[in-house]
Amino acid sequence: MKILGIGVDVVQNKRIKPLIYNNRFIKRTFSSNEIKNSKKITYKTNYFSKRFAAKEALAKALGTGFRKNLNFNDIEILNDKMGKPYYLKTKKIDKMIKNKFKVKNYGLFLSISDEKEYSIAFTILQKSQ
Repeated sequence: MKILGIGVDVVQNKRIKPLIYNNRFIKRTFSSNEIKNSKKITYKTNYFSKRFAAKEALAKALGTGFRKNLNFNDIEILNDKMGKPYYLKTKKIDKMIKNKFKVKNYGLFLSISDEKEYSIAFTILQKSQ
């Protein structure tokens, strides 16, 4: 398996806290599923901070940042039944990765964590067989 890209991002939670009350920021940055899932979460600041960091980490793993028509709400972070976070492979992200790296199959791996003051995300983009 070949690693195509890695990305990491750390966010100061207090930077995101005032933004989560800004409807425009939330809708521009997060998917409708992420917004819907946030309603079940007590610590919304950390929830949104971790996802913000994960989106930044994926943009870094792609090597593009947020340009070439990539926007924050194009990247969606969900959790499986056990709580493990993962990137939803949307058609746009799938096409972007396949075209940029000339691969047919790939894996996206995500780890996110938070503490009182900071949230962090680490992403690996790997070519699959």
